[in-house]
Amino acid sequence: MAEAKAVILESVKKAKAGSKKRKFVQSFDLSINLKNIDLKKPENRFTLEIPLPEGRGKELKIAFFADAYAKDAEKLVDTIITKAAMEEMARDKKRLKKLAGMHDFFMAETTLMAQIGKQLGTVLGPRGKIPKPVPPKTDLAKIIEAAKRNARVALKETPVVHVSVGTESMEDDKLARNVEAVYNAVVEKLPKGRASIRSVYVKLTMGTPVKVEGI
Repeated sequence: MAEAKAVILESVKKAKAGSKKRKFVQSFDLSINLKNIDLKKPENRFTLEIPLPEGRGKELKIAFFADAYAKDAEKLVDTIITKAAMEEMARDKKRLKKLAGMHDFFMAETTLMAQIGKQLGTVLGPRGKIPKPVPPKTDLAKIIEAAKRNARVALKETPVVHVSVGTESMEDDKLARNVEAVYNAVVEKLPKGRASIRSVYVKLTMGTPVKVEGI
C-alpha cells in the first residue's frame, strides 16, 4: 500500500510539472480504464459518491429543485429552483442549459424527481447533472456539506471512470490522497477488483495525461 501511495504521488507531481500555467485554476482529473467487464449486465454498472479526504479544492455551486424544502435550503445552496421555474425551464431549454453549465451539482426533493426526469432529463442527463434525490426529514445542512466533498463516479455504457479529484492549487500529497481514495472505492466496487483495471491516468484539465504505473 505504501508503494502505491508513492507511485500515485509521483504521478501527481509529473502531471503538474508537465502542464503549462493557464489563466484559470485547472481541475485535477483521474481516469480509470477498465477491462473484462460486461456493462450490458446491470449489476456491473454503478454510481458512487466517494468522500474526498482532502476535499475538492474549490467551492461547488449547488442548485436545489425544491418544494417543501425551498425555505430551509435557501441559505445552504446557490440556487433554488421551484416547481413553477421547472415548468418554465421545460419550455426554455436554452435557459436550462445555462443553468446546468453554471452549477457543479444538483439536488432535488424525491417528490420532484419524476417530473425532473420527464421535463428536464434530456438536458441534465447527458451533462451528468441529474439531481441527487433528497428524501423527507433529511438533515439538509449535513447532506449538502457532504455533497461538497464528494466525488461522483458513474460507470454505465463505456468501461471508463473519469472524475475530478481536486484542483491544481491543492498540495501534491492531498491530491494523491484523493486519487487513492477514489481508486480504492472503484476497485472495491468492481466484481473482479484490480483484475478489471486496464490502466490509470491523472492529468490537469489542459495537461498531458500521466499513466500511474504499478497500482
